[in-house]
Amino acid sequence: MSTHAWTESRVRELHDDLVSLYEPVDRVAEHGADPTADPGEGVRQLVTTILSQNVADANTSRAAEALFERYDDFAAIEAADHEELRETIRVAGLADQKAARIQRALAAIREETGGAYSLAFLDAMATDDAKAWLTEIKGVGPKTASVVLNFHFGKPTMAVDTHVERVSKRFGLVPESASNQAAHDALDALVPDELTYPLHVLLIRHGREHCSARGADCDNPVCEAYCDCEYC
Repeated sequence: MSTHAWTESRVRELHDDLVSLYEPVDRVAEHGADPTADPGEGVRQLVTTILSQNVADANTSRAAEALFERYDDFAAIEAADHEELRETIRVAGLADQKAARIQRALAAIREETGGAYSLAFLDAMATDDAKAWLTEIKGVGPKTASVVLNFHFGKPTMAVDTHVERVSKRFGLVPESASNQAAHDALDALVPDELTYPLHVLLIRHGREHCSARGADCDNPVCEAYCDCEYC
């Protein structure tokens, strides 16, 4: 267990140690800003991320497939009968809330752009301003905003899911008492911009393979070097 304070150089060491335990993360092959992408891809990312809130990946995929098969475009989704939309995405769970969030998000985008369903305007914004715009939409929190901004636009903001938050707290990257919003703020301030996405992926993998919520397997060099949890 390490008791050293976290600095940028130590975050880089953590990244390198995670790469040694797993493998390098190829950002280009996974996600990142694509200047040739269709303008609606960012909107699709936002809608899909809303669907993914508090649900397994498989059900997110099923809900997204049902949604985009039923409706021809984003205008049709925004104008859809709420109950019909809710039933279409029911497999994603919290369908009533998510249907409302999706329609609010689409309305906000349309109003901001003067009629287009595109988030391209966020690309020109500073990361904090873009995140503020997204999180002003009721039901879009810091994780959802960060997923869109980092995965689609390549902006340096860490998406803190349950795995990232758990591992970060056990490693002391963020205080144990930190809220999810505070964890986002702390990691955005600490993690070097170019490591935001790869470290996000590596922390998730470590959370799934070793640093589980219960019965964590700490018999690995990364946990031995950085972890401060009850299992180590």
